[in-house]
Amino acid sequence: MNPEFLTRAIELSREGMRANEGGPFGAVVVRDGEIIAEGNNRVLLTNDPTNHAEMVAIRRATETLGRFDLSDCELYASCEPCPMCLGAIYWARLGRVWFANTREDAADIDFDDSLIYRELDKPIGERLIPFEHVPDERAREIFAEWMDKADRTPY
Repeated sequence: MNPEFLTRAIELSREGMRANEGGPFGAVVVRDGEIIAEGNNRVLLTNDPTNHAEMVAIRRATETLGRFDLSDCELYASCEPCPMCLGAIYWARLGRVWFANTREDAADIDFDDSLIYRELDKPIGERLIPFEHVPDERAREIFAEWMDKADRTPY
């Protein structure tokens, strides 16, 4: 753990918050001992609820490296990543995550992800937002085509 990288993530959280770009969250992606991408929460700036600091930093890192696999990178975040960002971290295959504040700390300032964690454990039919399965053979055919695609890039 390099405290300088965590310090930068924390600084980004303050900068974005003070600029009214979004909540007090910052993140950096590090590769080979260097920051290759930074991000702060930009939800208010862009009206995009997915523009969390970790998502911004991951998007910028993949652009910088020209690839979606960040397994040789680490993420430093000012707070424990939310469920959405956690998913992105796994999809990007980041090698390690370091964070300062916990999800409980975030809940204490009204950034509470506990509803989402509870919803993930529920059967689809019991979730607060209705999810309806609508089977369609056309959709299945596309999945079959993907499996037969000789030049597909697995991820």
